[in-house]
Amino acid sequence: MGRGGSAMELSASLLVLLHLSMNAVDEGYAVNPSCTCIRFTSTLGKERGTFSSPDYPRAYPPHLDCVLYTFLAAPHEIVELVFTDFDIYKEHLDCVRGDYLKVYWEVQGPGPPGGVSERSAWARALCGGRADAPPALYSPGPALVLEFHTGPRQNNATGFIGTYSFIDKRLFETDGVHLPGTECDYHFGRSGTRPTHGRLYSPRYPSIYPNNVRCSYHFSGRPKERVKVVFEEISLQKGDISCLRRADIIKIFDGKDTTAPAIAMLCNELTGYEVLSTGPSLLLQFTANSATPGQGFAATFHFQPPPDSTAADSDRLLKLSFGKVFESLGPEVSATTSSCHQEFSSDVTKHGTFTSPHYPSPYPPNTHCHYEFFGRGKERVRLIFQDFYLHKSADGSLDCTNMDSLQAFVYVDGRLEKVETFCGTDLPTPIMSNGPKLMLEFRGTHSSRYSRGFKISYSFVENFGISTGKQLQEFPCAFVYNSSESRNGTFASPNSPGPYPRDTECTYFFHGRDTEKVHLHFTNFDVEGVLPCEAVSASDYVEFSNQMTEDNRYGRYCGQMKEFHVESERNFFKVTFRSNDRLDGAGFKAIYQFLEITDEYRAPIHDTASDSARVLCHLLLLIAAAISHLRHQIYH
Repeated sequence: MGRGGSAMELSASLLVLLHLSMNAVDEGYAVNPSCTCIRFTSTLGKERGTFSSPDYPRAYPPHLDCVLYTFLAAPHEIVELVFTDFDIYKEHLDCVRGDYLKVYWEVQGPGPPGGVSERSAWARALCGGRADAPPALYSPGPALVLEFHTGPRQNNATGFIGTYSFIDKRLFETDGVHLPGTECDYHFGRSGTRPTHGRLYSPRYPSIYPNNVRCSYHFSGRPKERVKVVFEEISLQKGDISCLRRADIIKIFDGKDTTAPAIAMLCNELTGYEVLSTGPSLLLQFTANSATPGQGFAATFHFQPPPDSTAADSDRLLKLSFGKVFESLGPEVSATTSSCHQEFSSDVTKHGTFTSPHYPSPYPPNTHCHYEFFGRGKERVRLIFQDFYLHKSADGSLDCTNMDSLQAFVYVDGRLEKVETFCGTDLPTPIMSNGPKLMLEFRGTHSSRYSRGFKISYSFVENFGISTGKQLQEFPCAFVYNSSESRNGTFASPNSPGPYPRDTECTYFFHGRDTEKVHLHFTNFDVEGVLPCEAVSASDYVEFSNQMTEDNRYGRYCGQMKEFHVESERNFFKVTFRSNDRLDGAGFKAIYQFLEITDEYRAPIHDTASDSARVLCHLLLLIAAAISHLRHQIYH
C-alpha cells in the first residue's frame, strides 16, 4: 500500500473486514459486502499524503475482492485526489466488471462517517490507462471512498499511485447572496458595501455538480456600469457536440431575464472565456440535466465603471482586458501617446475606418503600430480591407516572416493568439474576432515610395457577418429561413467571404410548408477538419438534421469539397456549423430551395440522384480528408 503520510493507519487493528447486513449485492451498484479498509484522515494534522494499489509499482495481484481507501476530512473540508500514475486493465468498456476502481462520495448506511454499505451508490467507475483517469477527483463533502477490485485474470497492469489533500471548501464559496427558497440561485449587486468583484462557482465545485438542477446568477450593477464575467474553467462534458444538443449548458443573457438577447451558450469544455454586458444587468443560467455531470465552472465577475475616454483610463482598461501578454510585445503597446496607436470602442461608434500612418502616402520606415478593438455583449469585430499595399521582398518570397506585415490577434483560452498575418499587395479577405476584442499589430520595417500601407473599415456586428435569414435573439448565432417569406435564397458561414472565426457555433433553421422539403446546394466548402470530423482530430464541422436533436442519417462534413447537395426528409431542416479554437478555413456558401415533396431537383452541373454522382461525391470526401490531414501535419 502507499505510505505517503502518517495519517494512513496501517496497523492490523485497522485492516478489518466490514461485515454488512445484506447478503445480496448488485455488483453494478453497491460495494462488495466484505472489503479490506484503509483510512486516511485529517484528524492527525496531516493535510496531504500518498496512496497506491497493492504491490505498486509491480503488477497488482488478481482475485482482490475489494480494497477500500477511505479518505475522511474535517467537516469544513473536501478531499482532493490526484493520480500520478494509473494503469488498470480494461476488460470491459463500462469498467464495472473485471478490474476497476469505483468512486463513492454520497456515502450512507450504518457504520462510522465516511463508511460505505450495500446501499451506497458509486459515482463513477475507472479503468484503463493514464488518459482514462480524470486529472483530479474532488468530493462534494468531507468523505471520499475508492473501491479497488480485480478479477481472476493475471495481467501486467501496475495499478495506481496518487496524492491526497484535504482542502478548505470555503475557498469555493460563491460571493453572491443566496436567494432564499432556491437551491442555487444567487444575486450579485452593488448596493451598500457589496464588492465590485468576486467569484462564482457551479454547485459543489470543484466536485461534480448534481443533475436535474437549474441555477440562476443575477448581476445588477449601478447605472452605466458593465458586468464582466471571465470563466476560468468550464468542464461540463467532453466532446465537441453542439450546445443545442447538450443537456448541461450555460446560457448568458444581456439583461435581467431570459427575454434579453443571448450573449453566449457554453457547453463541453472551455477555459478563459469572457463576456461583457452592454448595460448594468446580466443573467447567467446554468442547467444540468444529464446523467453524467462534469466538474462545472469557476468564474470571476467584475462590475466595470462607466467608460472613460481619457488616455489614462483607456490604458488601464487595455491592461485589464488583455493582461500581461501585451507587455511582452513591447512598450509601444501600452504607450497610448504613440503616434500610431489607436483604440476603437463600440461605446463611441459602431463602425468607421482607420489607416496606416501617412496613408495614402508611404508609411515611414521602422513603423510599429497597434490597433485595439473593444466591443460588448455579443458583438464581434469585423474588419474589411479597402486597400492594402505593403513593401514586398525583392526575391518575390511569399513568406511574411521578414517582411512588412499586419498581424491579427484574438483571445484563445484566456491568452492572446495570432490568427492571421498579412503582407505583400494582395487585398486580404475580411477577418472577424472570436469575441468582443481584437488587436492588430503593424510592423513596417522597410517601406518604399510605393508602400502606401492600408485602409480598413471596421464594424462591431452582432449578426456574425451573416446577411440573410432572420436572426433569433434567444441564441447567440441562429438564423431562420421560412418558406412563407422566400422559397429560395442563400446562406453562408460567419464572416463570409473571409475565414470563419474560431470558437463559434451558428445554427440555421429552415421551415417549409407541410408539403415541402428543403434542398441545399453547397457551391463552396472549406471547413478545417479530417473525416469523421470529430474532436479527436481537432476538426471543425457542419452537420445536418431533420429534427432539433441529432440525426445519424447525414454524419458530419468537413475538409475541402467541391459542389454537393443535401436534402431534408420533411419540411424542417437544421444546419449546425461549429468551429474550435485551433485552425480555420474559408467556410461555406450555399443555396437553399424549398421544393414540393413530389418535385425532383435538377442540379445545374450534375444530377445528384444518379449513382455516378454519389460515387464521385464520396471520392471527393476522401480526397478532401487526405488534403485536410496533410494540412494538419504541416501545421503541427
